[in-house]
Amino acid sequence: MAGISRLRSFVRELTTGVDRYPDDELRLLELTSDLLRDLVSHDDWIPPAFAEAHPDHYQQYVLHCDPLERFSVVSFVWGPGQMTPIHNHTVWGVIGILRGSETCEEFQLEDGQAVSTGTHTLEVGQIDRVSPTIGDIHRVANARPDGPSVSIHVYGANIGAVERATFDPDGGSSRFISGYSNDVTPNLWDRSEE
Repeated sequence: MAGISRLRSFVRELTTGVDRYPDDELRLLELTSDLLRDLVSHDDWIPPAFAEAHPDHYQQYVLHCDPLERFSVVSFVWGPGQMTPIHNHTVWGVIGILRGSETCEEFQLEDGQAVSTGTHTLEVGQIDRVSPTIGDIHRVANARPDGPSVSIHVYGANIGAVERATFDPDGGSSRFISGYSNDVTPNLWDRSEE
């Protein structure tokens, strides 16, 4: 088992990329997609505490947040039947499926109403992208009726502190700040077990 070193390498490489291309969203989406695709192709690095499903609602665990809040790495854990409301992000993001599968329904706003524009399912190892410039509003659900799914999300901010919105399909929206399900983060920097 490679342990946390895979996540540490991911964070290091992404930090270098964010330093190099701070304002180039397209480059950051491409770089993050490549790095995340490699990370989720291995299932030997996520600490079990950050992949636990809750019986009543999905979990959003922060795995790492850049000290300057330029990006965050989050695990989302979904039990059967669990889903998000329709929501936006306001920043770029890349999602990779580590375990199980997820269904994503995209929306766009038309006269203040969230209108569905399509649905797709992501399987283990697949990547999806969001941003205000390419499409930022969606609803995500666990596609497995019989078990949990885990996805790794990387956002161009400390997503747990970003003010965002949920949208009612019949019109209207509500502002929210998601926060995180955990009070501690994995220790990326302890190499004593390696």
